[in-house]
Amino acid sequence: MAEGRRGLGRGLSALLDEVDEGAPPPPGGDGVREIPIELIHRNPEQPRRHFSEAEIEELAESLRHNGVLQPILVRPSPLKSGEFEIVAGERRWRAAQKTGLTALPALVRTLNDERAYEISLIENIQREDLNPLEEASGYLSLVHRFGYTQDKVATAVGKSRSHVANMLRLTQLPEGVRDHVIMGRLSAGHARALLTAKDPQALADLAVEKGLSVREVEALARGGGEAAPKKASGPRRSKDTDTAALEVDLEDALGMKVDIVDRGGVGELKIRYATLEQLDELCRRLTRR
Repeated sequence: MAEGRRGLGRGLSALLDEVDEGAPPPPGGDGVREIPIELIHRNPEQPRRHFSEAEIEELAESLRHNGVLQPILVRPSPLKSGEFEIVAGERRWRAAQKTGLTALPALVRTLNDERAYEISLIENIQREDLNPLEEASGYLSLVHRFGYTQDKVATAVGKSRSHVANMLRLTQLPEGVRDHVIMGRLSAGHARALLTAKDPQALADLAVEKGLSVREVEALARGGGEAAPKKASGPRRSKDTDTAALEVDLEDALGMKVDIVDRGGVGELKIRYATLEQLDELCRRLTRR
């Protein structure tokens, strides 16, 4: 990435404005046009690997009723003349095929491999479409393929450096653990806790089997002991069932201790963090658009 180029964390419109004006246009020129769907192909370097069939079907139903409201972003195929490779919008392309559409509106831009990968990664991250391992793998590709530092990755995607560093650590996990995260059986919080375990794979399998929370996995990773049977959710600290259950749900989602004090619809929500990384993650979630 050339020095002096503007950061990439500001959105796709800013990225696209940075395409070199002197680049040769593709056949038919840059711009939005209808492209036969059989001439559009997925990008084999697409950061996102897992697509939910339920989400694709839901989007397909929307396309049947409303049509394609937003063009996908493509570039001229580097391998096949007259054809196009998806840069952003693979979900719409997949959903469109289910509806039987024969053409898609597409914004054509001339992009090299590096820029196409940057935009694809950032588009997915900004729309929160990537699971934690896909996001981590995307960052790793920017580091290994394009020589990014962690600081440059953070600037590019609009995240903090500590977030990028923590996500990159997830790529060190065994393949079986990564599969649990990719399939949604474990969260990013579980994965980070497993990094310190003596046997991450065994503990990951146990966490999936028993439905352990992030805090329980953290405790087992530190102590290396056997997991106690997971207790059924119920009232704790003399709180009503709904409040206690909500605390459990929030703790599992955040991986942090949560305390709710309700006084007839008015009260307090306390979240306790154990590390600066947890605080950073909490701030990221609260301020994410």
